[in-house]
Amino acid sequence: MDDATGTPPQRDGVLWAGLLFLAVTQGAAGVSQLLLPKVFYEDFPWVAELPPFNDHLMRDVGAATLAYVLVLAVAATTMESRLVRTALAANLVFTAPHCAYHAFHLDPFSTAAAVSQMLALGLGVVLPALLLWRARRLRPSEICGKVRTSGKRG
Repeated sequence: MDDATGTPPQRDGVLWAGLLFLAVTQGAAGVSQLLLPKVFYEDFPWVAELPPFNDHLMRDVGAATLAYVLVLAVAATTMESRLVRTALAANLVFTAPHCAYHAFHLDPFSTAAAVSQMLALGLGVVLPALLLWRARRLRPSEICGKVRTSGKRG
């Protein structure tokens, strides 16, 4: 409830859905990388075309992915503006260089595989970037539409 009006706080549905989408999709990859690294390596599109399998590295990537997915999930749950922006920025710290790496290593792939790979990885950069842009209008004190400092809606 909003302390000032007694009404439920409102949340930005698009921002919330985007955070949830990123957390779920990237969380699924992270769980697979951490718990089933060989399956992820052999069965996930495009991965087996890259350098040899390394169990330790795959599990580390999965654990790191799940660490920033946790931040995305908490941001989606609380919708606290600073946390939302931090989560999206952390997501971009991973996805932008990841996408750039793959953009320069397309040789082993067919044209169709290269295009689909870049579309998928590009979405992983564009979506959080757009959500971060959308989140810029949230004030630091805002939680789900509630302003803590003044008690007024913004």
